[in-house]
Amino acid sequence: MKTLVNVIHPHFEASRVNRALAAAAQEVEHVTVRHLYALYPDGVIDIEAEHVALEAADRIVLQFPMYWYSCPPLLKQWQDEVLTHGWAYGSTGKALKGKELLIAVSSGSSEYGRDGAFTYTVTELLRPFQAMANLCSLTYTEPFATTGARTISEEDLAARAQEYAAALTAPRPTLELLG
Repeated sequence: MKTLVNVIHPHFEASRVNRALAAAAQEVEHVTVRHLYALYPDGVIDIEAEHVALEAADRIVLQFPMYWYSCPPLLKQWQDEVLTHGWAYGSTGKALKGKELLIAVSSGSSEYGRDGAFTYTVTELLRPFQAMANLCSLTYTEPFATTGARTISEEDLAARAQEYAAALTAPRPTLELLG
């Protein structure tokens, strides 16, 4: 299985968690790690290059920190510009059909859920990505969420990075859209 990890973090060098996860991913055979903010510092996305990278992968991973219950701005721009009608979706848009999508998200807090400060679970907040996967005929897999990034210990972060490395190529449970 060929896995493409797109890391989308505007302050990557300042992120302990995303740096550790990306470093672990780079050690995995058949995994390609790309840093979109480094590739597109001016915000001009090479759509053809993105299409080629996505077409070559069996599993697509979007790795990013949660920003205001969503994603960093470049990821939203990437979705708008790269996942085009006729290529990613629509009657002739079959380029991503059958590929897996894994969302690898981190958050500073661990207080998600009905009893937490943010009321919603991380999985619920990621529903727009699940809807995107459905539209693009991708198989949406269970997200890999690392919460509590601000306070995670070095030991727990190292263990989490190893879990991530294993998750990149291992079979993942799929999540069905709610009816």
